[in-house]
Amino acid sequence: MTLFFAILFYVATALFVGGLAYKIYDFARTPAPLKIPTTPAPTSTPGVAFRMFREVALFESLFKGNLWIWALGWAFHMGLFLVLARHLRYFTEPVWTWVALIQPFGIYAGFAMAAGLAGLWARRFLVERIRYISTPSDHLMLALLLLIALTGLGMKFLMHTDIVAVKAFFLGLMVFDIQPLPAHPGLYIHLLCVALLMIVFPFSKLLHAPGLFFSPTRNQTDNPREARHVAPWAAQLEKN
Repeated sequence: MTLFFAILFYVATALFVGGLAYKIYDFARTPAPLKIPTTPAPTSTPGVAFRMFREVALFESLFKGNLWIWALGWAFHMGLFLVLARHLRYFTEPVWTWVALIQPFGIYAGFAMAAGLAGLWARRFLVERIRYISTPSDHLMLALLLLIALTGLGMKFLMHTDIVAVKAFFLGLMVFDIQPLPAHPGLYIHLLCVALLMIVFPFSKLLHAPGLFFSPTRNQTDNPREARHVAPWAAQLEKN
């Protein structure tokens, strides 16, 4: 099982990094020929940066659109952020000070992540118009994320594993020195789900994470009168 998970995470990491890099490159080269910022929009570059910060950190547009979906979504995303930050202890030696300080908060964040996911998944069954447009992949992503959260919480409170050995395994992977992985069914399920998520991430709707930064409705200034908007490909045609 140690060799299986070592190979699996090498493959998953290569697909995740390579696929994500390609999709970001694809987003970046996609032309935006029109000036279409969602109004009211900022009229300066610093204003756009502040608007993007509010979208990323506070989900401002979702807050204005639907408050209870915003609460579930924000709980999940912020919980996930803290959980990921907490897991940095498995990849750093010595552990960074700020990572050590957030460890207790990361535990509670796991509950917030699971609760937010459960609410968002229930929405896909209980709200008729959302149920109608939901696809199997939508349910798969939510089920995978929820299983990751639940198995992680289970290993913390119900079925403990040797976290020192787990850390040695991942530190070893980083320098191509494979260390034994503890024999633990809950850990196997948790790591398998994480690897599967990494593999499907670049090909799923989860790409809204980097895609937000390339959305012309969010990253454009509202200054059509002051500055003519010309897409790079159109500017090249004008030169020719």
